[in-house]
Amino acid sequence: MKDLKNAKIAIVCDWLTNQGGAEKVILGLHHLFPNAPIYTSLYNPEKIKGFENAKVITSYLQKIPTANKHHQFFLHLMPDAFEKFDLNDYDIVISSSHSCAKGLILAPQTMHISYCHSPMRYAWENHQQYLNEYAISGIVKKIAPFFIHKIRLWDRLSADRVDHFIVNSECVQKRVKKYYRRDSEIIHPFIDPSNFQYNNKRQEFYLSVGRLTAYKKYDLIVEAFNKNGLPLKIAGTGSMFEKLKKTAKSNIELLGFVPDNELKKLYSEAKALIFPQIEDFGIIPIEAMASGCPVIAYKKGGATETVNKNTGVFFEEQTVASLQTAINELGKTKFDHQAIAKHAQAFNRENFNQQILEYIASKWHHYQHSPIK
Repeated sequence: MKDLKNAKIAIVCDWLTNQGGAEKVILGLHHLFPNAPIYTSLYNPEKIKGFENAKVITSYLQKIPTANKHHQFFLHLMPDAFEKFDLNDYDIVISSSHSCAKGLILAPQTMHISYCHSPMRYAWENHQQYLNEYAISGIVKKIAPFFIHKIRLWDRLSADRVDHFIVNSECVQKRVKKYYRRDSEIIHPFIDPSNFQYNNKRQEFYLSVGRLTAYKKYDLIVEAFNKNGLPLKIAGTGSMFEKLKKTAKSNIELLGFVPDNELKKLYSEAKALIFPQIEDFGIIPIEAMASGCPVIAYKKGGATETVNKNTGVFFEEQTVASLQTAINELGKTKFDHQAIAKHAQAFNRENFNQQILEYIASKWHHYQHSPIK
């Protein structure tokens, strides 16, 4: 019998090539288990910070020139890459997965807990959206469904290799039940509220933050603010940057990459954060609220679990008219900015750490006592 402190643990994630919500969870797990090596398909230390002292072990894909800068071109090889990892000497494997990291093949004595950010987005309910919205050739669009079908089958089968699922939100919990037929435990991702600057005095500009990709609907925001003429700042880079810059009028500033200290200042000054996309959880609204900034969010996905009538306003449809209605409503609403900041305190690192440790310790205790692994 081993307690959790003496267990040999490994952490696994899909890739470490760009900074996002999933990567923050991996960093949190690394801080909890600093001696656990991190296995991943691809690693780009120039883009990802915080893992300088971690032992990062990459797959054979890392040997392909520039692969760690274009992970999306190697998704079809990732199932094989993760199946080739040998982690049978570990007692516990914790995977953080929205793609292939959960597909490890492990020995019966190794317990596998997967923190699932979502079943593969491009394989399940979003597959048509990905094909339609991303700029790929007509030939690729014709053959892509065949490959998506194959990876969907692999994704479903690989889910059976996981012993226990943790999910980041209720909407992901529903997907895991729907597509994998598995129960799961909700443990929300975290922020460090003390890192954000609370400010009761707000300026008149609106703010949007994130990777500028098609499904995040930044074109909807630009179209709405082109019409209403209100000041808007967009912080982030991505494939949509140049297109948005060409269509945006003078009241809209595309800031590109914004360092953390400047982003925190923007959160503390903005009239409101605009959050138009469907996210599995959505860490950006939590960061904004930690600064006392109200949120205008599309009423689907993880935002419905973090934003409420005291911290923001929802819009019902991803249309300019619906978004404008919410902007008008927010303009008429008086918010308690200190109460908004207090609401975000619930999503702190200490709560995350406690829930993760208690969950893993409980499952590890029962796993060791189970007669059949």
